[in-house]
Amino acid sequence: MSAPHVTHPLAASATRANPAIIPVPRIAGATNRQSQVLQRAKENPGACDIAFIGDSITQGWEGNGRNVWKAYYGNRKCLNFGVGGDRTEHVLWRFENGQLDGLKPKAAVLMIGTNNSNKNKDGTEQYSEGEILEGVLAIVKQLRVRLPETKVLVLGVFPRAKTFTTQRGRILQINQALAKVSDGQMIHYIDFGSRLVEADGSLSKEIMPDALHLSEKGYEIWAQAIEPKLKELLGEK
Repeated sequence: MSAPHVTHPLAASATRANPAIIPVPRIAGATNRQSQVLQRAKENPGACDIAFIGDSITQGWEGNGRNVWKAYYGNRKCLNFGVGGDRTEHVLWRFENGQLDGLKPKAAVLMIGTNNSNKNKDGTEQYSEGEILEGVLAIVKQLRVRLPETKVLVLGVFPRAKTFTTQRGRILQINQALAKVSDGQMIHYIDFGSRLVEADGSLSKEIMPDALHLSEKGYEIWAQAIEPKLKELLGEK
C-alpha cells in the first residue's frame, strides 16, 4: 500500500472559490483606516523591527493598548497595520495595493480571522473553518513571498464571546490546524488564548470588556506572551 499524500499547510485549495482568499477592498467608512495604513507603509520604507498585521484587535494597540505599546515597542521601530473589521481577503487586498512594498521588517506579527468567523444576518456561517484557515495561510504565504527575509509570527485567533459558544469552538478548530504552519525557522506560531480565558471558560471584562476587544490588561498579556519569541526573532539578548 502506498503512503498517503500529505499536503503542505500552505498549499492552495482548488476545490471551490473561497471568498476568504479573493482580495477585496474595504468600503464606506473603513476606507479611511485602510488608506491610513497604506500611507503609513509608504512613509516608512526600508528596515523596521516589527510589522503588526491584523484587524481591530491589532489596531487597538493605538487605543487601549497604547501604553503597553510604548512600554514594549517604544524603543523599537514598529508599524501598526491593523484595520478594524478586516477579514483575510481585505488583508490580501492591502498586500496587492502596496502594504508591503519597500518594507523590510525583521519580524511580522499576524493575528487575523476572527471577523471571518461571524455569521450572516440569517444566522448561517459566512465561511467554513477550512475556508478561514486557507485565508490565514494565504496571508502567511504572501508574507513569505513578498518579504522573504522577514520572520513571521502567526498568532492563534483569540477566543471571543462571554462563555462557551459554537463560534469559539470553530476558532479553536482553526487554531489547531493553523499551528501546523510553523516551520521553526521563518514561520512561528503562538497561541496564548488560554491566558485570556477564566477557569470557568468565561472572558473577564477586565481583559475583554466586550468579549472581543482587549483592555489595557489584555494588551499586557499579549505583549508578555510574545516578547520572548520576538526577542529571539529580532536577535536581541
